[in-house]
Amino acid sequence: MVSTHPTGVQHSGSQYLPQRHDTKANPSPNQELLPLTARVHHHDLLEIGGCDVTTLVEQFGSPLYILDEETLRSACQQYRDAFKQYYKGESQVLYASKAWNCLAVCAIAASEGLGIDVVSGGELYTALQAGVSHDKIYLHGNNKSREELILALESGVTVVADNWYELHTLVEIAQPGQSIRIMLRLTPGIECHTHEYIRTGHLDSKFGFDPNDLDEVFAFVSQQSALNCVGVHAHIGSQIFERQPHQDLAAVMVQWLRDAGKYGLNITELNVGGGLGIKYIESDDPPSIEEWVKAICEVIQAACAAENLPLPKLLSEPGRSLIATACVTAYTIGSSKVIPEIRTYVAIDGGMSDNPRPITYQSVYRAVIANKMSSPLSQTVTIAGKHCESGDILIKNALLPKTEPGDILVVMGTGAYNYSMASNYNRLPRPAAVVVANGEANLILQRETYEDLIRQDRLPERLKK
Repeated sequence: MVSTHPTGVQHSGSQYLPQRHDTKANPSPNQELLPLTARVHHHDLLEIGGCDVTTLVEQFGSPLYILDEETLRSACQQYRDAFKQYYKGESQVLYASKAWNCLAVCAIAASEGLGIDVVSGGELYTALQAGVSHDKIYLHGNNKSREELILALESGVTVVADNWYELHTLVEIAQPGQSIRIMLRLTPGIECHTHEYIRTGHLDSKFGFDPNDLDEVFAFVSQQSALNCVGVHAHIGSQIFERQPHQDLAAVMVQWLRDAGKYGLNITELNVGGGLGIKYIESDDPPSIEEWVKAICEVIQAACAAENLPLPKLLSEPGRSLIATACVTAYTIGSSKVIPEIRTYVAIDGGMSDNPRPITYQSVYRAVIANKMSSPLSQTVTIAGKHCESGDILIKNALLPKTEPGDILVVMGTGAYNYSMASNYNRLPRPAAVVVANGEANLILQRETYEDLIRQDRLPERLKK
């Protein structure tokens, strides 16, 4: 949440708009701060998807998640098309829906040819209800329940087995003659420079089989008629800017593919995970989607050639880099507090319940005032949430124009892990979400009401007056 701005002349909120150059007709969304359609209206108002943000707040209330359909579709297309361009074999991009799983987002991703990566029965159910084909859904998770595995088998999706417990459970629940399509998640032991909580590829991780157990795992699976092992999977973390860890991962995974053949396993799919980072602040410099895909494809093809192996179907599962930049969150400014020579607090009508990333990961963001896009950035303030926690700080040291109650604050890059991690802390109803495109806004998540908050409450008779 510590978010100091770079030194030098600061202009206005307009400086965060996507930079358009003739040489960059198809910008990579993960390298922008605002959605691709962000514009400043002639009345100095921020527009996204052709919709005035302040009008959206008037219509749908705040806090409000605003999802730009064009940005999301562009990211999906860039991943899909880059794999087709740079990989000589078959490929499939999966949207890692834990970033934001809801009917509309799953439907948009599926309409662009993407499959869906899910990590729970609830995410699986949502993807199915969104109309995603079962053969393009992959179920992950380090502790899938028996009920979740049964749902996966009944639905015909691919199960990414994470541990011995799951393998044994799958064998137990398999129907006579049933062939369960599985992949094996393995831990590659590769480090990357990201937050400790989101590094998943190093050996000390709760995810995946230990590489030292590789032979034993392959041997067991090869002896189970109910298990049809079609691939191996690994994931080294998220919000990664480095190219080398993913290239190292690809080379390691081809060795796994080779080793599986020694046990008669016909591995035809290789999932390299996701993890490409996005630009949250000016100094962030992630590779473009195309650059990331090209590097992965080149090293997989080279490694397979060196091992004299046919090219597997290559899967990847981006989440954040697909959805994060496509969404902003709009808040209404309320109270403020000036502590002379120390800090100025500006409070909003949301906070850690709709965006828990700053208090959880110390994540940083940028923000603008939607109704003052050309006003000079004249004050440094700390954006405080309304929750009863001193740590409910959304942005520290934010450069903004002079603010007043009723101004609309827009926080950028909130599509990933904001709604999906939202809570009802302090019994705040979760926000609404709209998808915007070509000047039209459609509700995709209804704002919760106070009645919703107590819908699952039960008051025992003896406590009633």
